[in-house]
Amino acid sequence: MKKYITTVLLLCLVAININAKSQDSIPRKIIHVVGLDFKPAYTFPTKSFFRGENLSQSPIRTNLSGHIKYGFKFSPDSYMGKMYPNTIQGIGIGYNTFNNHKEVGNPLAVYVFQTSRIASITKNLSFDYEWNFGASFGWKKYDAEKNPFNTIVGSKTNAYINLGFLFNWQMTNEIALRAGIGLSHYSNGNTRYPNFGVNTLDGRIGVIWCPQDETKSELKNNRPAVTPRYGFKPYISYDLIIYGATKKKGITWQDGTGMVIPGNFAVAGLNFNPMYNFNKYFRAGLSLDAQYDESANITDHIANTSTPTDDVKFFRPPFIEQFSLGLSARAEIVMPIFSINLGIGKNFVCRGDDTNSFYQTFVLKTHITNKIFLHVGYQLYKFKNPNNLMLGIGYKFNAGKNGF
Repeated sequence: MKKYITTVLLLCLVAININAKSQDSIPRKIIHVVGLDFKPAYTFPTKSFFRGENLSQSPIRTNLSGHIKYGFKFSPDSYMGKMYPNTIQGIGIGYNTFNNHKEVGNPLAVYVFQTSRIASITKNLSFDYEWNFGASFGWKKYDAEKNPFNTIVGSKTNAYINLGFLFNWQMTNEIALRAGIGLSHYSNGNTRYPNFGVNTLDGRIGVIWCPQDETKSELKNNRPAVTPRYGFKPYISYDLIIYGATKKKGITWQDGTGMVIPGNFAVAGLNFNPMYNFNKYFRAGLSLDAQYDESANITDHIANTSTPTDDVKFFRPPFIEQFSLGLSARAEIVMPIFSINLGIGKNFVCRGDDTNSFYQTFVLKTHITNKIFLHVGYQLYKFKNPNNLMLGIGYKFNAGKNGF
C-alpha cells in the first residue's frame, strides 16, 4: 500500500508542475498560497474497539489534527485564472492523534488538495469546498500478539480521503479566515487485512495567506492578457482507462471463524466512458466497465477442506467467475488539473456472489495534458464492502478546446 500511494502522490505532484507550466504562455502565471488548519474531530464508533474494547478500556471518540498547506492559484491575467479565479490546489501535511498512541498511533498524512468556491454570500464571504487525497503514515497495525484489540487497521500506511465544506471570510486582500465541517476516511483498499477503515467528522478553523501579484504579468512582459473563450459549446468526449492493483482476500469458515488467504491477488480493468460535457465544470455519461479479479469467488473452490485450517488450498475458478462486465452511470466535477468522477453501476456479465453485484466507484483524475490523465480510484460493492483500488492511466478522445 505504501509504495502504491507514494508513487501516486509523486505522479500527482509531477502533473501539477507540468500543468502549472503549460496552461498559458505568460511567464508569471501562479500566485503562491500558504494555509494552516486545526481540526478537532469525532471518531465514528463503527467497531467495538472504538467503543472501549481496547487495551486502555476507554472509548476512542476524538481525533485532533493540525495541517500546514502550500498551494497556488493561477494569476488573474492568465487563461486559467480567468476561467477558475477562486481555485487553489497544492500539497498538505497533517499530524493526527487519536489519544491512543500505543494501539492506534499518531498518523502523519501527506496529500494533494484542491479548494474552490461554491457560492458567493456577500462581497467578502463565500461558501467553499475542499478535498484532500493522499496517504497517512505511522499507524499501529493489528498484531495478534502485540496489538490484538485493534482489529480495525491492518497496515502502517493507509489512504487518506477528506471532503469538507466551509465558509471563507476574506478579511483583507491577502488573508482569509475559513471555518466549516468535513468527513475523513482512512483505509488501505483491501491491500492488507483487517481493513474496516477509520472514519471521522471534523470541525475546522483555518487561515489562508495569499500574497497578491502586485505587477500584472502582461505589463511586466509587454504582452496583452489572455482572453478565454467564455462561450462554452457542449460536446461529447470519450475516456479510455486501463488500471490495475493487488488485494488481499479473507475467508469465513462455517463455525464463524475467519482467516486471511496467504498471498496477494491481482486486479486489472478497463473502462470506456463517453461523457457529455455540459459546461466547463460538469460532465456526465455512461461507462462500460470490464474487470478481472484473481480473488473473485475463490472461496467457492476450496480443494482440501471446508473446515478451519492453516493449509487451505483452492482450485482456480473458471475465467467467467473472475471476470465481470458492467455498466455504470458517471458524473464528473471538472476543475484545473483535477477532476472528481463518481459512479454507480451493475455487472451484467458475471457469475458468482463476488461479482454479481451493484458497485460504486470514486475516482480522482490528475490531468498531465489535455488528453492524458492519471486515474486513482476505489471500488465498493453493495455500498459498503471495500473491493479494490483502481490505479491506472487514461486517454481522452475528442478532448475539445474548452479546458480539460
